[in-house]
Amino acid sequence: MRIDVITLFPDFVAQCAGIGVIGRAQERGLLALHAWNPRDYATDAYRRVDERPFGGGPGMVMLIDPLRAALNAARAAAAEPVKTIYLSPQGTRLDQAKVAELAQRERIILLCGRYEGVDERLLRHEVDEELSIGDYVLSGGELPAAVLIDAIGRLQDGALNDADSARQDSFSDGLLDCPHYTRPERHGLGDVPQVLMSGDHAAIAKWRRKQALGRTWQRRPDLLTKLKLNREDEKLLFEFQEDTKY
Repeated sequence: MRIDVITLFPDFVAQCAGIGVIGRAQERGLLALHAWNPRDYATDAYRRVDERPFGGGPGMVMLIDPLRAALNAARAAAAEPVKTIYLSPQGTRLDQAKVAELAQRERIILLCGRYEGVDERLLRHEVDEELSIGDYVLSGGELPAAVLIDAIGRLQDGALNDADSARQDSFSDGLLDCPHYTRPERHGLGDVPQVLMSGDHAAIAKWRRKQALGRTWQRRPDLLTKLKLNREDEKLLFEFQEDTKY
């Protein structure tokens, strides 16, 4: 997969996306990142990419032409149409389903705004979708872009050393993940649940499912309302609720 990023800070994006799983994905040829700086496409002597907003008010607004030229350059590197996404707090909230959908694409372009944002005319004519990583405001779109790159990159086949890791992540099936434990078995902070030491894979799977259902009920009950639980899941959740009553 190839991801092109339109950003005033290409080095920042490269550093954020160059470590860990995403760094390995790039080394393995599973993911390619390319950054385009709109300042390189500014035509005045000062390489200006922003201007004061019409109507007054604080801050600056990013100009149409440098951004549009950078977008066109990125698009010219592909033979087929490319989906363009603007990272914005006004966009649709990013979730795992959207990440999985985008991970199936061969290419996307991410547009990172700065200052007070981007001229609305560019967004209306050049952007296919706006995405938000949460109901808060950051200084620019670079951190959201890095978040999206990480989430997409780890879903590329071969990016993770164990493909089951992605399938067991929180939100992969609509639930939060179950608790995890490692050595030592006994510790001053507590012991590992005995079922995990039993070697009984069916019992372990049942315990993990029960914990995932219970943790979601405790921490994100809104997620449960979106799921249609089968009879076994309902039973496991009831057992969890009974176990935690007292």
